[in-house]
Amino acid sequence: MLERLFGLKQRGTNLRTEAVAGTTTFMTMAYIIFVNPGILSKGHVPFDAAVTATCIAAGVATLAMGLYANYPFALAAGMGMNVFVAVEMTSKLGSWQAAMAIIVVEGLIIAVLVLTRVREWVMNAIPMALKLGIGVGIGLFIAFIGLKQGRIIQPSQATFIELADPRNAVTLVTAAGLFITVALMALRLRAAILLGILITAGIALAAGLIHYQGVFHYPHFPETFGQIDFSPLGSRSLALLAWAFVFSSMMVDFFDTMGTVIAVGEEGGFLSEGRLPRLRRVLLVDSLAASLGGIFGASSNTTYIESAAGVAEGGRTGLTSVITSVFFFLAIFFSPLVAMVGGGVRGGPFNPVTAPALIVVGFLMMSAVRWIAWDNVMDAFPAFLIIIGIPLTNSISHGIGLGFIAYAAMRILSGKWRELSVVMLVLSVLFAASFVVR
Repeated sequence: MLERLFGLKQRGTNLRTEAVAGTTTFMTMAYIIFVNPGILSKGHVPFDAAVTATCIAAGVATLAMGLYANYPFALAAGMGMNVFVAVEMTSKLGSWQAAMAIIVVEGLIIAVLVLTRVREWVMNAIPMALKLGIGVGIGLFIAFIGLKQGRIIQPSQATFIELADPRNAVTLVTAAGLFITVALMALRLRAAILLGILITAGIALAAGLIHYQGVFHYPHFPETFGQIDFSPLGSRSLALLAWAFVFSSMMVDFFDTMGTVIAVGEEGGFLSEGRLPRLRRVLLVDSLAASLGGIFGASSNTTYIESAAGVAEGGRTGLTSVITSVFFFLAIFFSPLVAMVGGGVRGGPFNPVTAPALIVVGFLMMSAVRWIAWDNVMDAFPAFLIIIGIPLTNSISHGIGLGFIAYAAMRILSGKWRELSVVMLVLSVLFAASFVVR
C-alpha cells in the first residue's frame, strides 16, 4: 500500500528512512507549537486554544501535502507572518478575528492563482541563477537561526552581531551537539541528524537546561476555530487598509513558499531543469493551508524551511510528511514532552537541542552555490543580493525582492532590457510596491 501511494522504491527510499526523516522534520520545527501561541497571545488570541489550533492546522496541512503532492514538505504557522498578524494587523483592524479574515482571503486568492496556473507560471519563469541564490540564501538563513538559537552568536550594539560567551551553558551544549552531529555524518549514518538531536537532548537534560515536565495533556477543541470577521474588508474606513494587508500578506506567502520549495527541492534532487514536477499540487496545498490556519485561528500556515532537515536525513516522498503530521496530532496530547525538546530553554529564544541540526542543514544547502556562474555579473549579483538579503533581512520574501529588483534594474540601466521577461519586470514592480506599502 505504501509503495502504491508514495513510490518508495522509485525514489530510492524505504519506510525506515522516511520515518527517521519525518521525525527529524518534526523535531526541528516543534518549537512553533509553543512560539506561535506566545506570539498570537500578544494580539489577545487565547494561548491554550492557539496551541491546539497550531497543532491541528499544521497536522492537517502537512498530511494533505504528503498524500496529495507526495513530497516531504511540512507546513505550520509561518514565523514572521504570525507577528504581522498579532501585532500590526490586530492593532490596526481592531481584533484578531479581523486579522484572521485577512489570512483566509489572501490564501483563497493565492489558491485561485494556483488553479489558473499563474503561480506555477511565475515560478517557472524565474532565472536559474536566482533560483540557486534562493536555495543558498535559505540555507544561510537556517544556519543563522541555528546559531542564534544555540547562543553561538548574539546581538551587539557595536558590530550588530558578535560571538557569544563560549562559557555559557547553552553555547557549550550547542557546540557539543554540533560536533557530535557532524561526527555522525562523517561516519555516514543515515539518521545522523536525528541521533544528534536525541543525544543533544540528553546532554541538555543532564545540564539542567531542559526539564522533564510530564507526559500527557488533555486538550479541548480550539475556541478560536471559525472566529473570523470579514467586516473590515467592506468597511468605508478600514477597507483600503484591510486590502493593503491582503496584498502584503500575499507577497510574503507567495514568495516565502516559492523560495522554500525551490531550496528544499534542490536539496532533495527533485528539480528537473530547475522545475519541480507536480508543482501545482504543492502550491495548491500551501495556499489552502494559509486559509486553513486563518480559519483555526493559528495564523497563516506555510511550507517550512525546516523540511530540509528531513530531506537531509533521506526523506524523499510524502510518507515523510505523513509521519510529521502524525507527530503534530500526537503533540496535542503529549505537549509536555514536545515542550521539553522543542520549547527551548525555559520557553525562551534559545534551544541547544535543535540548533545543531539547523546549522548542519544550512551547511548542506550551501552546496548549490557552486552552480552559480559568478563570472556573469548580470545574473550573479542579483543572486548574491538574495543570498545575503534573506538572512540579513530575516525574511525570505524580502531577500528575494532585493534580488528581483536588482535583476530588472541592471538590465534596464545597461540597455539589455530585451533580456528582461515581462514576468520578472512585473514581479520587480510588485516587490518595490510591497516595500513601500509595508
